[in-house]
Amino acid sequence: MNTLTVYRLGRVEYEDGLQLMKLFGEARRQGLCGDVLLLLEHPPVLTLGRAANRANIVASDARLSSEGVEIFETDRGGDVTYHGPGQLVGYPIFLLPEHRHDVRRYVRDVEQCIIRTVAEYGITSGTIPKWPGVWIGREDSPDARKIAAIGVHLARWLTTHGFALNVNTHLLHFNLIVPCGIREAGVTSLQKELGRLVPMAEVEEKMARHFADVFELERVEPAPLTRTVSVTLVRGKGPEARVLLLRRRPTRGGFWQIVTGRMEPGELPRAAAARELFEETGLRTEVVDLEYRHAFAVGGVVPPRLVEENGFAARCTEGFEVRLGDEHDAHEWVDVPTALARLPFQGLREGVRRAIQALAV
Repeated sequence: MNTLTVYRLGRVEYEDGLQLMKLFGEARRQGLCGDVLLLLEHPPVLTLGRAANRANIVASDARLSSEGVEIFETDRGGDVTYHGPGQLVGYPIFLLPEHRHDVRRYVRDVEQCIIRTVAEYGITSGTIPKWPGVWIGREDSPDARKIAAIGVHLARWLTTHGFALNVNTHLLHFNLIVPCGIREAGVTSLQKELGRLVPMAEVEEKMARHFADVFELERVEPAPLTRTVSVTLVRGKGPEARVLLLRRRPTRGGFWQIVTGRMEPGELPRAAAARELFEETGLRTEVVDLEYRHAFAVGGVVPPRLVEENGFAARCTEGFEVRLGDEHDAHEWVDVPTALARLPFQGLREGVRRAIQALAV
């Protein structure tokens, strides 16, 4: 029996999620890991499948920007869909065995996992042949409503992308699009159907169990995520605001980053952020908790090393002189657009954006 490792990642920036799928896909193809199910939430984002019609994004660019919604084109099947907080996104990275080499069966099996999960809440759901996804209500019913979207990609029987189940999703964001190109029916969520918030961890556990059962996989526990902190150090205000970037030594990747580092056992995130700031720059000062936690894969290694990072910000005076630690060989103070262009991970870029807002510069 093949194994299934389920990673429950919390918030993952969409671009970082694409990298996660790529790295786990390479690892699965090389036999460096078993089958993997990534369970996570994305910030607000619209994704376009291979069959997408751009006209199904009905909101203006200005409105999308004001709502903080990004757009990504993907290689999954399907039209346009929405991801956002409160929605359980699942990416099965499976190398299907020979007896499962059937695309339609694979999609049906993913649907079945969702249907069984929803049924545990006393909700009957199913499929509608002419429309993708999992639905509540019949095709000919005026109140037919989608509770989960499905968009998959298979390459030599390796699966990526997957499903999005609306748990506590902000359903008004679906008004930005014609979901999956379907104008005749609406969308719903577990919260809307039950009239209460549903614990995401509870839904994740049910979904993981059903994936193991339906795909006949032996579930194994994942290694714990590496816990890290990041600190965006800023000087100046307004248009003169500058962000400190540090360049890692070639033996450590050679890329530009903000202050980052691992948390020590038993260390609280705020204490770790202040310590890393001092060790990497020589600055002792208070740090501001951005209340931003996200997961990503670091280093581009296969299989990926997963990190959960807490974001912080700090301010320094114009006269402060940076004292580099052992990890870095150069530093620069750059404006915000330059910082965003240089940083290699979407999560680090989001940390900079939040820092600028939090410090009101």
